[in-house]
Amino acid sequence: MNAAPTASAPSPVLRRLGPPLAALAAVAVPTAFVAVVDPNSPGHYPDCPFLTATGWWCPGCGGLRCVHALTHGDLTGALHDNAVAVLLLGVLALLWLRWGWAALTGGPRPRLVVGGRRWVLIALLVLVFTVVRNLPVGAGLAPPLV
Repeated sequence: MNAAPTASAPSPVLRRLGPPLAALAAVAVPTAFVAVVDPNSPGHYPDCPFLTATGWWCPGCGGLRCVHALTHGDLTGALHDNAVAVLLLGVLALLWLRWGWAALTGGPRPRLVVGGRRWVLIALLVLVFTVVRNLPVGAGLAPPLV
């Protein structure tokens, strides 16, 4: 007796690639929006509450402008808008590539373990970046006022 035909299940490779591709889509959609809607034009995005309250650039200030510049191939502009964001985006891209490669080849899923000392180092880096970009000597690290 023949069994009734069933829908074919997705291949194991496609099943493994699902989460990395879903993460890529979740990042690509807002990135495409920022690529089209220029954060350098006033009125499109809310003001930074930290900047509004203190007059200081926060570590995230210029992040949308940075993404906008990167989507238009302007690495120099992106670094000027937010150098830490460029660094973070580069690290995240490498981590995503490792995850995608592991999913494609069936290798073990990469794990990111950041110990206490590294968190302290990251926090210090962000703090130094925040202070320096708000000093006259670090004016090149601050995004332009809009």
